[in-house]
Amino acid sequence: MAAFLPVVLTFFLGILFLKLFGISIFNEKSKGLPNGSTIHWPFLGETLAYLKPHKSNSLGLFLQQHCSRYGSVFKSHLFGCPTIVSCDLDLNTFILQNEEALFQSSYPKPVHDILGKRSMMLVSGELHRKLRSVALGFINTSIKSPDFLGYVDKLSVSFIDSWRSKSQIVFFKRAKELTFYLMLKNLLSIEPEDPLAAKILGDFLTFMKGFVSLPVYIPGNSYSRAVKARRRISWNLNDVIKEREKMMSEGGVRGDFLDKLVENAILNDEEKVSVLLDLLLAGYETTSGLMSLCVYFLAQAPSALQTLQEEHRALRKTKKDGEPLNWEDYKKMEFTSHVINEALRCGNLVKFLHRKALKDVKFKEYIIPAGWQVLPIILATHLDPNLHERPSEYNPWRWTDLATSRKVIPFGGGLRICPGAELGKLETAFFLHHLVLNFRWKTKEEDCPMACPYLDFKNGLVLEIEQI
Repeated sequence: MAAFLPVVLTFFLGILFLKLFGISIFNEKSKGLPNGSTIHWPFLGETLAYLKPHKSNSLGLFLQQHCSRYGSVFKSHLFGCPTIVSCDLDLNTFILQNEEALFQSSYPKPVHDILGKRSMMLVSGELHRKLRSVALGFINTSIKSPDFLGYVDKLSVSFIDSWRSKSQIVFFKRAKELTFYLMLKNLLSIEPEDPLAAKILGDFLTFMKGFVSLPVYIPGNSYSRAVKARRRISWNLNDVIKEREKMMSEGGVRGDFLDKLVENAILNDEEKVSVLLDLLLAGYETTSGLMSLCVYFLAQAPSALQTLQEEHRALRKTKKDGEPLNWEDYKKMEFTSHVINEALRCGNLVKFLHRKALKDVKFKEYIIPAGWQVLPIILATHLDPNLHERPSEYNPWRWTDLATSRKVIPFGGGLRICPGAELGKLETAFFLHHLVLNFRWKTKEEDCPMACPYLDFKNGLVLEIEQI
């Protein structure tokens, strides 16, 4: 008996070791869980491998290996949680369409710390509906407003004119400046030359560097600087709101979105700041990324660029010299919409979304346990050869097939579909109109779009430009 004791002790210590290091020796198929990795680091799981940067028009090594080994739906351990990863279009659509019924937005705590607890991206239920309604009101008013459309056109021309003496530009940064100033003007009536504009933009640049960094708070690192930058942005926006409240109490009116926000009695001060921050962030980061993807892929696709130029030359002939674009012009840009949609499919602004199962969910042969994290991988379905012919190829003409739009979900879906999607496409279309009529450009071979996991470019998308 004494001789057997070390064997028993060794067995139980082995079980403890396997559990500690996330290794399961039990068959979980009986539970209906998908196949997946059973060996991973404590707490971190496979997170570091999952987040390793890769070209945004590719799956990346982690997803390639796991999909090859386990299929398009698999289990893992990511961001400190047991996780179901879905690279399946049907399951992704099911998840997005069942928001708040079966699934709920659920981002890691560091994302809450950097975005703020009232961010539309994080809240659920009635608060989400309330904040989204205010944002949609702004977008629906803006998108057909002659004043706003005229300003998009004017600022696009101004930016492009400033490049005439240059032979090289770092495009991603310039695109961020353009889209940020567009949103700042439309939301708050702040002009680009206002010192406050440069101040807030500087904080946004710091904010985004931390947003895409390792989310660990160490004094002086990118993440900690981003948390502080977010506080400064919030303070500045709160000051702007207070100044406008004072102006309006004295009879002053600007007639912009901020006037409407100040008058909104449903939102408290913190929620008003959060709405402004969300709209600035979405308009700044998403649209600048979309512009950059279009510029990048067009440089690799001369036939698409030529067709795009022909469309815009024809449109320009219908306008007087210097006449700005309008909503009717935008609706005529058929091939432009194909160019934009294909850039979204190929370049992938968003790699994945965070959700959590609210209850045990059965989908086909799989069981997703209540409380488990669920990651719909948007990028994977966009690059699926079963859904798209030659998926890594940039081909705007694939969008002449109406079925393509049902297989691409760059802005999510369901209750959380991006409210500003059409606004971002419009701003990009107006910008492309002036760019393709005035410049030709080349990119550096190594300067490709990267999923980090958020979109970035290795060198900021350096363009060699030449006037036409």
